Order: sequence, then structure tokens, then C-alpha cells
Amino acid sequence: MTRRSRLLAAALLSAALAVTSGCGGDSGSEAEASKKDPDKVGYITAFGAVGRDAFAWVAKEKGYFAEAGIEVEIQKGAGNVPNLTALKSNKVQFAALDFTGAVIQAGKGEFTDWRAVAAVHQQTLVAVMTTKDTNISAPKDLEGKTVATGKGSVTELLFPAYARLAGIDATKVKIQPAQATALNGLMASRQVDALGTFLLSRTALGAASKKEVVVLPYSDYLRDLFGNAIITTPGLIEKDPDLVRRFTGALLKGLQYSIEHPEEAAQILNRAEPSYAVPSGVGEIKAMTPYVAPVGGAPVGFMDEQRVMRTIAVMQGAGLIPGGLTPEKVVDFGFVPKS
Repeated sequence: MTRRSRLLAAALLSAALAVTSGCGGDSGSEAEASKKDPDKVGYITAFGAVGRDAFAWVAKEKGYFAEAGIEVEIQKGAGNVPNLTALKSNKVQFAALDFTGAVIQAGKGEFTDWRAVAAVHQQTLVAVMTTKDTNISAPKDLEGKTVATGKGSVTELLFPAYARLAGIDATKVKIQPAQATALNGLMASRQVDALGTFLLSRTALGAASKKEVVVLPYSDYLRDLFGNAIITTPGLIEKDPDLVRRFTGALLKGLQYSIEHPEEAAQILNRAEPSYAVPSGVGEIKAMTPYVAPVGGAPVGFMDEQRVMRTIAVMQGAGLIPGGLTPEKVVDFGFVPKS
């Protein structure tokens, strides 16, 4: 009996040690998980390093990506086509771009291997801008005038739809393609009568022209259109939805912080891009703030499926895309729920 008792005691001790070892293993696993190498991804901004894109650098500097276990290389974008090309070639895994322009490109079958996962702007920010001395104060005044816009940009793509709804004879408006970076200079030197550009460029145009700026927003007539959105590929969503969720959450935290702290966000952007002045960044961030928050108390980034459906319908009605495109072909609604 004594020997059996000793054997039993040894067995119990061994079991206890095994349990203790197992518990220690779990703690070690959690520690290892927290210390594991971060997921490395590339992200490309909508356009350059300007105020409207500051939130990506904010998310990085404030540690939101690091908290999500992600290391991000931020690249400067150059518009929809270059950004979609970078995503398609896997040079980046996430991108920002103009959602409506991308819908048009998807509808035409030009770029289809992408999905929006969050909205940056709840309304399109594209507009026609001019200076007061041109005597253009209403859309109809554009007839007989020359409007410069980025070649292949969303302002160019959407102009026929805007013209139709605003009562403009589009055949009487000359669209002059130009480099996006040259637009303000063309207007300032009066080589053109107006620009197809973004609302957030108003301050820059005023500074370049030293004249009062007149703005004709597309949203006066195209009310259901989103502005910029965050996109990725269907392949990454299927392969690693958790990474997409973590990245989207961290980036949107950066967006929320930016609109709540525009001065700090602009300073963070300036550290990343010293050539971009802090006051310009503050101005852009403050100008875009009213367009960021969804109506009805939904979280930042939310995309309403009915609005996406109406966006597609508007594009089809304007003859910009054929029938057949549906919301689920351009948006994954699972990453920013309504509540």
C-alpha cells in the first residue's frame, strides 16, 4: 500500500505539473501572439500627401496600425487609374480613391477586382471652380467656356451627368484635359475659364489666383454620390478578412482623430511631407469635416447600400455605364456596420 500511495502521489504531482505547464503555455502563446511580427501592407493615398489624406499618417503616428498588429507603408497616390493599377498589381493591398469614378470604371469593365470597405467622404467633393472675374456664377454660364480638368479624372467622367441635371448643353462646353497639379496655374493665368476639381482645393486656388473663388459643387445635382473610399481586393477579403477589418478600423480611427484635431493632423502630415504647409493641411481637413460623418448617427466609414444602388442607377441613367452592375460588386458592407 505504501508503494501504491507513493505511485499515486507521484502521478498526481506529475498531473499538477502538466496542468501548470499547460497554463504557462497558454500565457506564453498569448505573449507570443502579442509579440509576433506585424502584418506588412502597402496603402496608397487618393492623391499625393495633402490634407484630405492626412488621416493615414495620423493612424500611423498615433499607433493605431501598430495596435492592430499592422505595419503600413504609405505611398502617395495619383488618382483612380494609377491607384487601381497599383492595387491590381499587388504593389499595395489597400487604396483610397474616388468611389464614383471607380464605379464608372467597374461598370465599363476596366477595373473590377476591387471592393470598397469604408467611405471617407459621405458626399462627392468634385466641383467646377472659377474666379469671380469670369462672370460664371451658375452652371448654365459654362456654355461657351473652357473647363480644364485632370485627364480621365472623376470630374471629367461625371461632367456629362452633372451637365444634364444642371441644364447645361455639354456640347457647348470645351473640356481641356490637363495635369492635376497644373490646374490652379491654368486658372490663375486665365488660360481657361474654369476648373473641374475638388471642393477642398478652394483655398489653394484662391491663393494662386489672388481672386475670389466661385464654386459650383456637383453635389447640388448629384446628391447620392460618395466621395473618396477605402478599397481592397476581393481576394484579400476572402483570404484574410481579419486583416481587412483591423486595417479598416485603424485607418478610420485616424480619420476620426484627424477631423477632431485638424491642427495636430496637419502637423503630422507636415512631418511626413515637409513641402506641404500646415495651414493648407488644416484648411483641407476642416473643409472636408462636414462630409465625413454619416447621417443618422452611423459610424464614420459607413456606406449605405441603398445609396450605392442609387449611385449605380444615376451612372446608368446618364449613359456612363451599361446595366448589370450591382452594389455587392463594388462594396463589401461587412466591415463598417451601421451600428
